[in-house]
Amino acid sequence: MAICHPHNLRHPVADERHFGIQITLRPESPFRRLLGEDWSKNHWYATAQERDAALLDMKTQPKVYRIGDIADVVFKKVDKSA
Repeated sequence: MAICHPHNLRHPVADERHFGIQITLRPESPFRRLLGEDWSKNHWYATAQERDAALLDMKTQPKVYRIGDIADVVFKKVDKSA
């Protein structure tokens, strides 16, 4: 059964996703003033292969960036089972 929006459930579903990507801001990012010094976001996946594919997609330079622009985020692989 696919759950479209798990945040709307009254009781959470058991989470079998153990492979993740943690996203943080670079130390010099001006967004730290808006989001806070310790801001981070995690995305979780059921397999390492799914996570690695998503990470490659996240690291792809967006088409709307100007030449020479770099993202203010840092990606790190994480594993709950480690």
